Amino acid sequence: MMEKISIGWQKQPNKLNIQGSIEQAIYQVTGETVELFASGRTDAGVHAFGQVANFKTNSQIPIEKFAIAINTKLKKSIRIIKAEEVEENFHSRLSCKKKTYRYIINNSENGTAIYRNLETNISEKLDVLKMQEAVKYFIGEHDFKAFKASGTSSKSSIRTIYDAKVYQEKERIFIELTGNGFLYNMVRIIAGTLVEVGVGKIQPHEISEIIKSKDRSKAGKTLPPQGLYLIKVEYE
Repeated sequence: MMEKISIGWQKQPNKLNIQGSIEQAIYQVTGETVELFASGRTDAGVHAFGQVANFKTNSQIPIEKFAIAINTKLKKSIRIIKAEEVEENFHSRLSCKKKTYRYIINNSENGTAIYRNLETNISEKLDVLKMQEAVKYFIGEHDFKAFKASGTSSKSSIRTIYDAKVYQEKERIFIELTGNGFLYNMVRIIAGTLVEVGVGKIQPHEISEIIKSKDRSKAGKTLPPQGLYLIKVEYE
């Protein structure tokens, strides 16, 4: 389990990325060339508190020392929180049962300089009560075609949302979704749609019709990546 910020997960030639950085750190520690399999890819700008990735190793380093050893070879923007042994057939993505994402909106007039890369500022006052009413329509199994970005490689856009909530702490509004999987940009599009509800452009009850329409143009815009966090990945 690890946490990271700012740069994307997937390994790309000549580009800073999480996967390549950790694989290189593992090589420096073990002398082995490994391939990391993550629970899912995160784009540049997206943050992760609970990313999970697995790899195979013949290293004799005690498992309780593995995270510490790898962290000594990583930039401070990437931290391995814990390492543990798993069954041979475990796969971080294929074995995953649930994921929880959180989107953070700073709903103040001027935003903040310090947290500018950790949240999205929307200065127009949002109606949180209407957003809380609207988010409930996402719960259940639906075809989320209206909430996926173009170019999504997934064959099916049917996903199940187990829990969906909106809550506020002072000037910050949090959108939290737990599901069995998410399409590319799905959470950011849902968050953008809830913002449209918050400013009165979409009424809460219209969410159901937008879902049924499967029409991307009827949903809200895709919010920026810096407000999005992968919070937790569950396997049971």
